Amino acid sequence: MSDMRAFVLLAGLTALFAVVGQALGGKEGMVLALLVAVAMNFWAYWNSDQAVLQMFNAQEIAPQQMPEYYGIVQELARRSNMPMPRVYIIDDPSPNAFATGRDPAHAAVAATTGILRILNREELAGVMAHEMAHVYNRDILVGTISASLAGAVTLLAQFGSLFHSDREREEGGGGGGLLMALLAPVAAMLIQMAVSRSREYGADALGARLCGNPLWLASALHKLEQGSQAIPMAAAEAHPAATHLFIVNPLSAGFLAGLFSTHPPMAERIQRLQAMVNR
Repeated sequence: MSDMRAFVLLAGLTALFAVVGQALGGKEGMVLALLVAVAMNFWAYWNSDQAVLQMFNAQEIAPQQMPEYYGIVQELARRSNMPMPRVYIIDDPSPNAFATGRDPAHAAVAATTGILRILNREELAGVMAHEMAHVYNRDILVGTISASLAGAVTLLAQFGSLFHSDREREEGGGGGGLLMALLAPVAAMLIQMAVSRSREYGADALGARLCGNPLWLASALHKLEQGSQAIPMAAAEAHPAATHLFIVNPLSAGFLAGLFSTHPPMAERIQRLQAMVNR
């Protein structure tokens, strides 16, 4: 199912590349954009995880650098009978975390310095269990590819708007600006179609079982919602198409936060976790 969703996503973004190329350069632009899209599809499948990690300047860590954080991930990998993912840290005060990669054998988890600062060990275990659940459920392929390719489409439109044709200049057209205005909602729609909110509920439920206590994750989510609203992530504001990767929405309140809202309501997530205790 994850592979099929990835195929549909790649096809949709390839078509969007072609539309942007034709709008900017006619038939020649469309052909060039299609060639670029095909090349990027192959590149994205193999390298999109590194592209996402670079977006947020994530640095890989060794066990001795952050033994508690690394040890939690190691224990969760053992419990879930999955390969040990690479472990990254993001130097950012906004509390958040995400998982990336094309499959469990090529996965990575990343947490901000902000999340390590405000969560206790049990809460951190709940958060990382949620991310390991995404790896187990194979959510990460679709999420990672959508983040890297949606960003690439935006860059293509930005490039085209800077170098639009002389004819547009002479006619006083604003094709580049109009294209950018239309592109963000289209890219957001594709991401929302490919990345269902239900995957967050699924990762919460499996993560709660992996860490052993649903209330650990519920408590963490409460803190993260407050922390991320108080300190939005600047890097996420620059790359809004990647916000669906994070455990909580890293954007500040406003238009973009709603446009790229791939996260279900936090109150509902917490309520579902609390209900697991009484089962």
